[in-house]
Amino acid sequence: MPTDWQQLFAERTARMRASDIREILKVTAQRDIISLAGGLPAPELFPVDEFRRAFEWVFETAGATALQYGPSEGYRPLREFVAQRSGKFGIRCAAEDILVTNGSQQGLDLIGKTLLDPGDTVMVEKPTYLGALQAFNQYQAKYAVVPMDEEGMRVDAAERLLAAQHQSGRRIKFIYALPNFQNPTGRTMSLDRRKALVEVASRYGVPILEDDPYGELRFEGEPLPSLKALDRDGNVIYMGTFSKLLAPGFRLGWLVASQDAMEVLLHAKQPSDLHTGMAQQMATYHVAKDGFIDGHLEHIRRLYGERRDVMLRAIEEHFPSDARWTRPSGGMFVWAELPEYIDTRELLLDSVKERVAFVPGQGFHPDGTGTNTMRLNFSNVPSDQLREGIRRLGRAIQQRVESPTRSERPVSI
Repeated sequence: MPTDWQQLFAERTARMRASDIREILKVTAQRDIISLAGGLPAPELFPVDEFRRAFEWVFETAGATALQYGPSEGYRPLREFVAQRSGKFGIRCAAEDILVTNGSQQGLDLIGKTLLDPGDTVMVEKPTYLGALQAFNQYQAKYAVVPMDEEGMRVDAAERLLAAQHQSGRRIKFIYALPNFQNPTGRTMSLDRRKALVEVASRYGVPILEDDPYGELRFEGEPLPSLKALDRDGNVIYMGTFSKLLAPGFRLGWLVASQDAMEVLLHAKQPSDLHTGMAQQMATYHVAKDGFIDGHLEHIRRLYGERRDVMLRAIEEHFPSDARWTRPSGGMFVWAELPEYIDTRELLLDSVKERVAFVPGQGFHPDGTGTNTMRLNFSNVPSDQLREGIRRLGRAIQQRVESPTRSERPVSI
């Protein structure tokens, strides 16, 4: 008798679904489609030659170590390098405070695994990173949704939610925040709000998970201290990654946490994968250790800043006058809001016919709102294709604006 798999799946699988972004990327693999969808770094900037030499060094000097099982915490020289570099940005930590992960996505999964029981509440920005929602959904989380504005998370709203939960006898398990060039909006949390969020979270005894994949991709303005750098109580768990700095394909990220949290996070990682691959850890350390990463980041910032400017000029030219969009000072994304009567999931079907793709914004909203929003990536597309892609997208939007059914829909925004 054939197995009835639907009767066997665990209850938690009901909230597991395919990533909208991954599904869209299958379509954008077609060569004639200009993709503004993925959060992909520019491949022409990957340090291929540096990694080729690094792997030669690894296998000539320590090949057996690279091919052997390794410590679950990660390759110690790499952890020491991350700790030392973190100190330059105000994060006080040692190698013992760092856990190397298979990309930041594994970090999200480990946090969900160690902190969430079914029905627990996570405070998130609205909108927030889709991959985080996927990670927390599988542990059957609920969400306390905090609105954003151009200064990032509305900490006053977050404080009201924390107070209400506290008075009701319930608690928010942790706050998930992306303070730098947030995915998907590109917004940056102001310094005053960073200080306020750390203070409020500490007052209520609620930890913060700070996700910072884009913090070093600033191409204008002055850097701001991370939430972890402002933390004096060990209340913030910090997530970083090499994916946006060097090579996303190696899946190397890290967590910085207090020792009480670190021990349990380590125990959660061991049954998942035993350890992150040693060869890529060792090669990445060899590439990064002598200052290469700082010069490399200058090239990334320059190129991404140029591409952001191209995208913003094209949006100004081709989007309707009642659309709104962000102007990020770093990162990889522009966030756009169209008139409310335009559903961007339907618009995506039109835009693919125009041979351009983007990510509809609804999936970034845990409450199912944001049907008129979209995320646009500028890091992975050459300038001439960016201009053409936005022109095509603008044409698809204009067709929706001029649709005969427009009069049947509300037109306010």
